[in-house]
Amino acid sequence: MNKVSQVTFAFWVMKISATTLGETGGDLLSMTLNLGYVISTVIFFGIFIVTLVVQVASKSYHPFLYWAVIISTTTAGTTMSDYLDRTAGLGYVKGSLVLVTILVGILALWRITLGTVSVNNIIEPKVEIFYWTTILFSNTLGTALGDFLADSSGLGYQGGALVIAGLLALIVAAYFATHISRTVLFWLAFILTRPLGATLGDLLTKTHQRGGLDLGTIGSSLVLACFLIGCILVTNRHQPDRGGRKGPRP
Repeated sequence: MNKVSQVTFAFWVMKISATTLGETGGDLLSMTLNLGYVISTVIFFGIFIVTLVVQVASKSYHPFLYWAVIISTTTAGTTMSDYLDRTAGLGYVKGSLVLVTILVGILALWRITLGTVSVNNIIEPKVEIFYWTTILFSNTLGTALGDFLADSSGLGYQGGALVIAGLLALIVAAYFATHISRTVLFWLAFILTRPLGATLGDLLTKTHQRGGLDLGTIGSSLVLACFLIGCILVTNRHQPDRGGRKGPRP
């Protein structure tokens, strides 16, 4: 009766797609439509609160609702990070340190309060609140890390994406070759897929002169949204439901 998505290979593909969509969608409001980081953050945070309330109030797992909350955390995380790093003037390094501190604090409070930070039994409202708050700030941190790698480290968008992909490969190797806590590896991977999504989003939207593919925020967002919807439909059709029965056949 877990109310969140099963962690499979398809989950990670969809997570990266959702975080990339969050990057392009956040930039669409804040920069393309020129609403600014403050107004965009208020809008996206409001969407996050609405989807979160519906998700927590639901009695079972609903894939479209679940991924709607994920996307709302990535879009809100994008504009929240940009506000801290640029408008508030903290910069990528200081902004990342602030977000790391907040994220570690949330995970510590979750562990102290409930005894575990596992995602295998997300049913009770209190557990869901911790789960989604952690996801929100992990996505915000990931945006800051991705922007730092792409803009300030000298690696560029492709180089930043390769660094994050290499770190994720190490986590995959640790999963299969070591006995490191699966919960620890999950949260490390979850955090790192956000900067990968951020750098991929920048790669899609930025101009050729800046090392991007120049697809624009609108076009990139539409393509990513269609891809994610297709993934949800396919995975929901072929996976067993929460009651153990097989999903509907084609």
